[in-house]
Amino acid sequence: MVSPWRTPRYLVPMIVACALFMENMDATVIATALPTIARGFGESPLTLNLAITGYLLSLGIFLPLSGWLADRVGARTVFSAAIVVFTVGSIGCSTVNSLLELVLARVVQGMGGAMMVPVGRLVILRTIPKAELVSAMAYLTVPALIGPVIGPPLGGFIVTYFSWRWIFWINIPIGVLGLLLSARFVPNVREVWEEALDARGFGLVSLGLAGTMFGFENVSRGTLSNLSVTLLIGSGLVFLAVYGWYAQRVSAPILNVALLRVRTFRASLLGGFLFRIGIGALPFLTPLMLQLGFGLSPFASGMITFAGAAGAITMKLTAAPILRTLGFRRVLLLNTIVCAMSIASYGFFRPATSHALMLGILLVGGFFRSLQFTSLNTLAYADIEQARMSGATTLSSVGQQLSLSLGVGLGALLLHTTLIWHGRSELGAGDFSAAYFTIAAISMSSLLFFVRLPQDAGAEVSGFREERAEAIAAHSSMHGAE
Repeated sequence: MVSPWRTPRYLVPMIVACALFMENMDATVIATALPTIARGFGESPLTLNLAITGYLLSLGIFLPLSGWLADRVGARTVFSAAIVVFTVGSIGCSTVNSLLELVLARVVQGMGGAMMVPVGRLVILRTIPKAELVSAMAYLTVPALIGPVIGPPLGGFIVTYFSWRWIFWINIPIGVLGLLLSARFVPNVREVWEEALDARGFGLVSLGLAGTMFGFENVSRGTLSNLSVTLLIGSGLVFLAVYGWYAQRVSAPILNVALLRVRTFRASLLGGFLFRIGIGALPFLTPLMLQLGFGLSPFASGMITFAGAAGAITMKLTAAPILRTLGFRRVLLLNTIVCAMSIASYGFFRPATSHALMLGILLVGGFFRSLQFTSLNTLAYADIEQARMSGATTLSSVGQQLSLSLGVGLGALLLHTTLIWHGRSELGAGDFSAAYFTIAAISMSSLLFFVRLPQDAGAEVSGFREERAEAIAAHSSMHGAE
């Protein structure tokens, strides 16, 4: 096994980040290409939404398995297999000739995607010392923010000037490179795990995740009736509630909800859930506002929203010193307010608003959102022992996927409610304000979980306590010399 510290600094996090970037970008690129694919198959664009549905269902079903498999056969083995499965699914998507074939290929992609996110994060958590975790996690935050931003303009460019099949072919070289680097540099870390698979819990949580994620996603698509969407979300929540009751009565549940007793993990998961609802709605609301409300072209819209990704990249170099100086609690409290205000400011955009001003606000907002995600993703594992790390990554990934799906559905519901309130059927420039103000308030409500954290929460990871102690010692020494 090759030690990650005999390789260039943070090569392992960069390998994992590339795989996550491939998955995040693919999810948004295909949404842009669906109308073109539909014309090629002679199908309705609404029918082609089954391609997205198939992926989400597969993701919801297989995501709970990731931690159990990583402990059984090793994180590198599962992560590498996930890259292979996702790449094979991408090849399948690029060669299909019917709707059914595309849906099946997307299901295969979803199987790979369900393993890449939590197991990739697990690899980092088990190979990077906690004192270096903030910088390592910053590499994972950037692709999560950049992928949804550059996906739509990239997808539009490819389907306009090339064949739609190329949106899947671009995954192939990334997947092959990731597989080769993973085999060479990623250690096959694992925990001794003697427990059998919790099949009953797996069934309950998979049905719950599939129903809720699929239901929230279809709030915005109009492919299902309101009754069907309500039944999907309602039944999914019931399955999840039953699982919550069941998980407290078995020794080795597929999702370990007992981890919520760890204060830092609970604050990260539940506070992060509320915060991510607002962030999950942004990739849905902002392109619609710029294109339908302001009349911009998809390319012009994409160039403006890309500023958020640029802001996220700049954060990578500053997250560690900021957290070391201020600590997790202070950063999360202050940064939540800044991020919520940034989201609310979008509601004041109008067609006459200077593009330079919008670019500036999106650039600053991208920086602070990236800092928030890095803080949340790192704090979650600050007090989790290695034996429970795989369960923590799986549960955290489930919460993140649910919150992002809820954000998209909530954004669509808010726009629909605004149209009903104004008695119109077409969105106008001012119809997005209420949606932005609402999701900003929801993100702000995450403060309820962060304010309960102690001042030195996650100090082993951030280095805040040590930095503070050194400053106090230096101050005392100076006054003593006087």
